[in-house]
Amino acid sequence: MDSLLDTLETDPGYRSFFLDGQTIILDDYLEVRPENRSRLEKLIREGRIGIGPWYILQDAFLTSGEANVRNLQIGHEEAGRWGPVSKIGYFPDTFGLFGQTPQLMRQAGIDNALFGRGVKPTGFNNEVGESSAYESSFSELVWEGPDGSRVLGILFANWYSNGNEVPTDEEQARAYWERKLADAGRYASTPHLLFMNGCDHQPIQTDLAEAIRVAGAVEPDVEFVHSNFPDYLDAVRAAADGSALSVVRGELRSQLTDGWGTLVNTASSRVYLKQLNAAGQSVLERSAEPLAAYARLVGKDYPQHLLAYAWKLLLQNHPHDSICGCSVDEVHREMVTRFDKSRHVAETIVADSAAFVAEAVDTSVFGSYGADALPFVVFNPSGWKRSGTISVELDAARIYFRDGVGFGEMNRRMKELDLSGRALVGADGRTLACKVEDLGLQFGYDLPDDAFRQPYQCRRVRLTFQADAVPALGHAAYAWVRSDARPETAPDIAADARTLDNGVLRVEVAEDGSFALTDRRTGQTFPGLGIYEDSGDIGNEYMFMAPKGVEPLTTRGVPAAVSVVENGPGRASLEIVHEWAVPASADETLDREQREIVYYPQRQAGRSAKLVPLRLRTVLSLEQGSGRLDIVSSFDNQARDHRVRLLFPTGLQADTHTADSIFEAAVRSTEPAPEWENPSNAQHQQAFADVSGQAANGSAAGLTVANVGLCEYEVLRDGRNTIAVTLLRSTGELGDWGYFPTPEAQCIGPHEARLALVPHGGDLVASGAFAEAYQLQTPWTAVQTGVHVGKLAAVGSPLAWEGESIAFSAFKASPVTGDLVVRLYNLKREPASLRLLAPAGASSAYKSGVLEQETADALELRDGRLELAVGPAEIVTIGLR
Repeated sequence: MDSLLDTLETDPGYRSFFLDGQTIILDDYLEVRPENRSRLEKLIREGRIGIGPWYILQDAFLTSGEANVRNLQIGHEEAGRWGPVSKIGYFPDTFGLFGQTPQLMRQAGIDNALFGRGVKPTGFNNEVGESSAYESSFSELVWEGPDGSRVLGILFANWYSNGNEVPTDEEQARAYWERKLADAGRYASTPHLLFMNGCDHQPIQTDLAEAIRVAGAVEPDVEFVHSNFPDYLDAVRAAADGSALSVVRGELRSQLTDGWGTLVNTASSRVYLKQLNAAGQSVLERSAEPLAAYARLVGKDYPQHLLAYAWKLLLQNHPHDSICGCSVDEVHREMVTRFDKSRHVAETIVADSAAFVAEAVDTSVFGSYGADALPFVVFNPSGWKRSGTISVELDAARIYFRDGVGFGEMNRRMKELDLSGRALVGADGRTLACKVEDLGLQFGYDLPDDAFRQPYQCRRVRLTFQADAVPALGHAAYAWVRSDARPETAPDIAADARTLDNGVLRVEVAEDGSFALTDRRTGQTFPGLGIYEDSGDIGNEYMFMAPKGVEPLTTRGVPAAVSVVENGPGRASLEIVHEWAVPASADETLDREQREIVYYPQRQAGRSAKLVPLRLRTVLSLEQGSGRLDIVSSFDNQARDHRVRLLFPTGLQADTHTADSIFEAAVRSTEPAPEWENPSNAQHQQAFADVSGQAANGSAAGLTVANVGLCEYEVLRDGRNTIAVTLLRSTGELGDWGYFPTPEAQCIGPHEARLALVPHGGDLVASGAFAEAYQLQTPWTAVQTGVHVGKLAAVGSPLAWEGESIAFSAFKASPVTGDLVVRLYNLKREPASLRLLAPAGASSAYKSGVLEQETADALELRDGRLELAVGPAEIVTIGLR
């Protein structure tokens, strides 16, 4: 950066520099060089340094839709403080691109996308491969999203460093340009050839102006221009023959390649990072923002500054080599700290917002149960009405240190507190079945805004019960009260030590721990689910590679211990335990091949003969009335160089499947292209993967496998369309252009994974299976409160919406206008209708874009209601004044 500023200021021939499409480097640089702020600002305002539109250069598939939106919003906001925002859709090294990118760009006022991956093969050291079947005939193309949005696509066909280190020596320059012009001209559809003078880890070329002068001398028929992206794109548009350009539709995932260089297995590198990211994204976009928006409607200031801080911390973990888990160990240790910091800020916003709203909820109905009634409010911040089993901790009584009671007396009073004769009631007066756990003495403290901390000793209990039909984005009040009333008893869900049955789903566990899942609504049974697979992995952080000729191990036929670990109220759980053993590592050949930098597809290493224990604990949980089976898998990994997956054979006939992606349920072919050579065909997912098709009896059926932070799956070509979900991948080197050991990528230690199965009648969207998968991502929130009157009903919600095929994404305040915004998107490729009941007090509404700026595109509010036609796969943002 020092060199860049000096060169721009002293060499007028060095016209401009594009600062890699992001703004975070400005913060990083000024931490070290605060005295250079005015120099930097002057060059940005003069257009010599281009910044934005992103905050960071993120991975596309491993970050949520809302994270991609925040990345754009923060990038625009920060770039706008310095000068003009570069309206360049810059994805130079992103490991493939999601299909909704064109729509996202268009809604942000960007009509282009520049990228290096997703269309052509790239191999070791990012070398560009050759194929006869590129998605595009040229490096220029038209890219169309599922909604029909189009942008001009520019593929860095010779990589985004094809103009590096231009010679100033005439003889060297002549050879250099003879080769480079031929390489670029081979792919270009216009006379305008793009050369990128820079790359990651690349210092700027301070003598570039002289190198360009020499280039003109050795190639007099070519005009060499030190250009910028806006001018280059204008020139391409003016010269391009639109009819000659290929129209590439949807996702860019390098499918018409040999499959060795897609970098898709970064989705399973260091799975713990993906799980931490899922938790961080969830608490921000699915809890903190909607609860803060609700609290604002009740009168609390919206904490935009804290949310921006938490989002920036989270986004700092989203660069592709970071969230992809393909860096050295030190990078990823720092990420864990950032995840924690961001999440803790968000959790504080959740707690403060929920407590504020709870104080406005009318709980006076519980006053009739006596002075020691203990009300609490349960919040459902998801976008759909929801029932489920939740646990809430209540302080049955407190004694504050300020009361002057000695510790001995304080403890005696708490221990002797009578907790008997109580029941859980809803605001409607119904008595609910409830499991009560006495947590005993607990220390706690309040942190008042206007006083020193207030410590106390309390007697705490945990209540577990079934919350029923809590409104979307809303709340319901309950109380633990003095009462002799007894709840209606529900039938046990655990019929015996191997069976769960809630009247909707039935689960039967076999001797080897696999299980059959029957959907009573359709009669469809999915047998043989839940088999574990362990494969050797001699690849690296970027790509999985199984040892040649070595079959994976599975738990099929391995005896398992099965027992009931929970049975009501509202939920029952079976525990399945396998005492298993797997190879300790790869054999000694792998170490030699890594040190000799043998490209991973050419490695010959096998698996070690030594075995280490791998104890697998699987808990299956079924809730009353639920159509979703929850799964928690846990194990302590002591093996290296391997991959662990859970297998869910669907037994359905289907050529395609569906995976949750960014603002999209992406339909993908299960069979790879003819060019594909890699035995593995793993793919990215967000919340779920689904196979829907024809069952053996001829009926339509589907199975959705939902997950939390497990970003890699594969639909196996095994005749059963088995959905395989990666729980762990252990590797020992970074990979790519050298040998960088990464022992912490072996992920030694305890691991836990959360999944769920949602069987349905064959239509992922119409059945609501997708909503069940999204709700798995969204934790319940509960907060204790007092008995008081309030302006909010005991059960209610700030807004309501309806729309078949519509998915909820965000309820928050715009950082630009301060208006409340609601974002939803259409999962189907056909028009839909959205109906929304706005919050009380909303005076008007308008249709916005992902930057959440106020527009003149007014929407008609009638008695607080609006109806809106939603286009196929459209992302809709509604602003509410």
